[in-house]
Parts: sequence; structure tokens; C-alpha cells
Amino acid sequence: MDKRVLAILVLAALVGCGKSHSAGDDPPPKTTEVPVVKVQRKDISSTLQIASEFLPYQEIEVYAKVSGYVQKLNINWGTHVKEGELMAVLEVPELQQQLREDEAALRRSENELARAQEEEAREESDYAVAHVTYTRLEGVWKSQPGLISREDLDVAQGKDSEANASVSAAKAALNAQKQGLVAARATLGRDQAMFAYARITAPFDGVVTRLDAYTGALLPAGTSRSQGDLSLCRLSQNNLLRLVIPVPERSVEKVHIGDSIAVEVSAINKTFQGKVARFSDQIDTTTRTMHTEIDVPNPKYILVPGMYASVKLPLQTAHQVLTLPDQAIQSTSEERGIVMVVKRDNTLDRRDVTLGLRTPTEIEVVSGLQANEMVVFGEQSQYKSGEHVTPKLVQPPQAD
Repeated sequence: MDKRVLAILVLAALVGCGKSHSAGDDPPPKTTEVPVVKVQRKDISSTLQIASEFLPYQEIEVYAKVSGYVQKLNINWGTHVKEGELMAVLEVPELQQQLREDEAALRRSENELARAQEEEAREESDYAVAHVTYTRLEGVWKSQPGLISREDLDVAQGKDSEANASVSAAKAALNAQKQGLVAARATLGRDQAMFAYARITAPFDGVVTRLDAYTGALLPAGTSRSQGDLSLCRLSQNNLLRLVIPVPERSVEKVHIGDSIAVEVSAINKTFQGKVARFSDQIDTTTRTMHTEIDVPNPKYILVPGMYASVKLPLQTAHQVLTLPDQAIQSTSEERGIVMVVKRDNTLDRRDVTLGLRTPTEIEVVSGLQANEMVVFGEQSQYKSGEHVTPKLVQPPQAD
């Protein structure tokens, strides 16, 4: 073959190959896949989580009012008692003897009162006779002076005055006996009240969390609260528990009496409802906190004093506001932040936003974004404004 023809054919083949390559489409540029979340409108609340331990609503040491031996014992460790229920009976021989003496003294006073009443009645009768006699003689002496002597009239007058004085003395004696009877009854009542303390009853519904004395033990009268005093038991009211929490100074104004509070007990994995019942209304200058108590009903005794629990105090609530997870916002101050928005053409736009209420996982966006816009979730420093990306919608972790 002619060399010139061969060269033409080779050149034509090369030209054809070049046209075929240029006619093909260029491969699409590679883009970075980025996790994104949508701007959502919802209700959010800021909370303050504080851990504490349950305390009995009230807890006391049960002491005997009078000294005596434990004759009968109706309780033991863990016994549940109702208010007024008999827990123990003491044997107090001295008081029993004193009661017998008081009863005898009362009967003696009653008899003496009866005699004093009879004596008063007799003296009044004698006075009535003496007074009538003197009155008649005085009338005769005035109308007919010669019929009786002045001496007889004076004697009658003396007897009248004497009888009147005897009546006054009898009344005084009767009043004294009445007072004696009142005193005897008061003494008997006092000793009966003291003897009633030999029956030790529960002052409120509670649980015996410690037993200090058994049958036959001598319980001293618990009046001095000295170290030597021996109590019968320790009684705790556990059907209603206290949860004492120290509220920080910055959150004091958000706490109100009657607020309903969710109380989480991790040991049994349950949540109970309590209410803010009381607070000291004063800041502790050492800790800068306020003593606050939450009452938690415990009718089934599921909770036990000493268990740990945590509460979330609602501090502030915003309704139907635009929100983003905190990991989607790069905060520059308390009220300002930066986000990377994925626009409709899948390019990134660095945008300043104004921030509002914050929770542990979410932040309110006051301005700078619209609902349903997509924002980069996570670290933003690796992305640039205008960069072309492929958005991938992710679900941010939820707060526990």
C-alpha cells in the first residue's frame, strides 16, 4: 500500500477517536454527604435537675411518759401501725396503788361533804327557831313592855345572833368540803391520766424502723431527754415522704408552692408525682441555695426513706417556637449563634441566628431561620459557605 495512503488512514482514525471522546458526557463532580436536621416548631421547657434522698415526713423516738416495765408488746421491727393503735402496755405498780389511795380520798371527801351539808341544814333550822323566837318577844316587848323582861329579850336576841353565826360557819365548812372534793377529784383525774400513759399508742400512721425495748424491759419516764433515757422505738411516717432539694439562687423565683413535680427513682425505674409543699423563703449564704421540700405520696410503701431520687424543676416554657438541637448551633454568646443552612440547590449558607430559651438538648431560634429549613447537625468547621453537599436527614438523640 502506498505510504501516503496509509498515513491518511491513520490520521483519519485518530481524528475519529478524538471526536468520539469529546462527544461523551463529563462525570458529575463528587459531593460531601452531611448530616442535617430540620428546624421544627414545638413546645420546649427549661428544667433544673437536682438529686436528693427521701426522708420520712416525720420521724420520732417514742418514749414512755411514766416509768414502768414493758408488760405487753404489740410491735416489732417493720411493724406498720395506725394512729391510736396500742403498741405497748407498761406495768406501773406505784401508780396503781396511788389510784387506790386517790379513790379512797375521793370517797372520804364525798362523805365529809354530805356531813357538812347536814350540819348546814341543822344550823339553818336552829337559826330559824331562834330568829322567830326573838322576833316574837321583841314584838310583845314593844306592844306590852310589862309582859316580858328586858333580860329575856336580850337572851333571845343573843341566841338569834349565835344561831346566825353558826349558819355562816356551817356554810363556810360546806364550801371548804366542796373545794376538798374538787381537789380530790382533780388528784384522781391527774393520776388516772398518768396511768393512761402506761398504754403507749401510736401518735400517727407509721412504721417501726427500730425497736429499743422488749417485754420485761424497764422504760424510764422520758421527760429529760438525757442520754440515759431508753425509748420504746423509732416511728417513721412513710406513707408520705419528703424530698429536700437545694434550689440555686438563680432559680428561686421559678419555684412556687403547689407546683407539680415529676420525681424519678432510678433504683426501681419508676417516676412518681410530688408537689412543692414548702420552702424556707431564705437563701443559705454558704451554699447560695434555698431549702425546698417536695411531698411525695407513698400509700403503698413502694418508696423507702434513704432512696435517691432526682427531680426536674420546670423553670421556663416556650410554646410553639422554632427549635434546633444544640449540636446544630455554634453559640457565639448567650443570645447569638451560627448555623450552616443547606439551601434548595444543596449548597451551604453560613447564617447568624438569634437564640432564646435553652434546654439540655434543644435551643429556641428567635430569628434567622424558617420552619423546615435543613441545618447541618454536628461539627461545622469542616464545611464552607457555598460548598455543594448531599444532605442526609438524621434523628438527633432525645433527652432522657
